[in-house]
Amino acid sequence: MRPVAAAGAPARARATDIRLPGIILGVGLGGFVDGIVLHQVLQWHHLLSSTGSDNVGIAAYPVTTLDGLRMNTLWDGLFHVVTWVAVLTGLALLYSRVTDSRGRLWRSQALWGWALVGWGLFNLVEGIIDHHLLGIHHVRSGPNQLWWDLGFLALGALLVVGGWLLARNAGQVTLPADGERDAGSDRPR
Repeated sequence: MRPVAAAGAPARARATDIRLPGIILGVGLGGFVDGIVLHQVLQWHHLLSSTGSDNVGIAAYPVTTLDGLRMNTLWDGLFHVVTWVAVLTGLALLYSRVTDSRGRLWRSQALWGWALVGWGLFNLVEGIIDHHLLGIHHVRSGPNQLWWDLGFLALGALLVVGGWLLARNAGQVTLPADGERDAGSDRPR
């Protein structure tokens, strides 16, 4: 609900809570970075590339066989669908909460701080569940896979802390009240 100013009183800027949309957007973007960089570009792992030696007894789908690569590609694709839905959800929530002065939102440190928190949370949850509990894949399989997996978790923790500090220092996103002009704009808001 927008604040209503008394007759003759100046309208006040309103604060908009963007934590949840920013975090969800960050989860989706972090998932895309993981899927594109680690799964596709570097090809260090796929979603099911450690099955056969996992902790839950899933049949082996080695990426060195055509059938194994097909199954891993399918699951990588489903993973990308989930990250895409997270990005769309984050954007839809932002769109519903910010109806004016969207340029100010995209330039705000708060939004990108919360997005970094979301990316870090993605790394932490995905790393704990997929790498450690289920063991269905590792960041980079081999003799040092535990160190790669721990580094992934450490990166996630750094992203959460750094993003939280960035968002905290930025404060809330304030948008102009109805009738005010946004800085740099000739259009009334």
